[in-house]
Amino acid sequence: MAHQNQVDYATLQLHGGYLHFMFDLGKGRTKVSHPAPISDGKWHTVRQNTLKEKVSLTVDGQESPTVITVGDGTMLDVEGKLYLGGLPSEYKARNIGNITHSVPACIGEVTVNGKQLDKDSPVSAFAVTRCYAVAQEGTFFEGSGYAALVKEGYKVGSDVNITLEFRTTSENGVLLGISSAKVDAIGLEIVNGKILFHVNNGAGRITAIYKPKAITTLCDGKWHTLQAQKSKHRLVLIVDGDAVRAESPHTQSTSADTIDPIYVGGYPADIKQNCLSSQTSFRGCLRKLTLIKDSHVQSYDFSRAFDLQGVFPHSCPGSEP
Repeated sequence: MAHQNQVDYATLQLHGGYLHFMFDLGKGRTKVSHPAPISDGKWHTVRQNTLKEKVSLTVDGQESPTVITVGDGTMLDVEGKLYLGGLPSEYKARNIGNITHSVPACIGEVTVNGKQLDKDSPVSAFAVTRCYAVAQEGTFFEGSGYAALVKEGYKVGSDVNITLEFRTTSENGVLLGISSAKVDAIGLEIVNGKILFHVNNGAGRITAIYKPKAITTLCDGKWHTLQAQKSKHRLVLIVDGDAVRAESPHTQSTSADTIDPIYVGGYPADIKQNCLSSQTSFRGCLRKLTLIKDSHVQSYDFSRAFDLQGVFPHSCPGSEP
C-alpha cells in the first residue's frame, strides 16, 4: 500500500527466503527483518507488530528484534488500495526496492487492523488461482495462453541450446517459438504425441522429429526432459536421453535472424510464428527453461514474463501418476 506519490508506503516482501517489512511515514524509511527462513513449502503465520514507535515482525510465534521508527511521523498516509501477492505490470514502484514481481506462494487468511480481508471478492485480480493440496516444482499452463519473455526480442543467430522439462497429458501443444518479420524462426511443439524442433535460417524450414514408441509415451503426465540444439545448419533434438538429428542442405545459410520475444506454451493470435505448425496452447507444466548461446547461460523465471495469459508460475498441481 502506498500514497499516490509513494512518499508514504508500507510493504511486506520476501527476499532470499526471509521476510522484510519496510515503511515510510513521510520522514524516512524504516526496515525490520525476521531471521527465520520461510521458503520451505510449509504454512507460516506472520504478524506485523507496531507499538507506538516500536516495530517488529512475528513468524510462527517468534518475534524479530524491535526497530525504532525513523522520524517523528505518526500516520501512514496511503490510498485505499492494498496489493496482495504482487503489483500490476503498469505500477511504477519508486521507493520499495527491487522486489516488485509476484510472490510464488499461497496466501491464506489476511487481517488488517483486526478486519479480515475478503480475498474471494477483490477489486481486481491477475494470474491468481487456488492453492493445490499437492503441488510440484514447475509452472502450470492451463491450455489457453502463453508466457512472453524478453520483450526487446531474442536473437537466435547461428547457435543456441534450449533445455526444459515438461509434463502433460495432451498430445498437442506449443512449447516454444521465436520468430521474425521475415521467415527466420525456431519452434518447439508437440504434434500427435511427437516432439518437433523446427528451424528456418532463411533458406527453408528444417525439422528434427522425435517419435516415441507410443503416441502416449510423452503425454503420460510424467516429467520428461528436452534439449534442442541448433548449430548453424544442423539440429539435434534429445528427449529423455534419446537423440534425433536433422540437417539443412543449404550449408551456407547458418543464422536464424530472429527479433521477436520468446513465446512459451503458446502465442497471441495476432503474432505470426514461422516455425510452428500448430496454434494449440500447451496444457501441463514446464520448468527449468534455459537458453545457452556461446558460453552465456540464461535461465528464465516465468513469474518475470512481461505477459502472462493462462499461466500460473511456480505451482504445478498434482503428483505424478
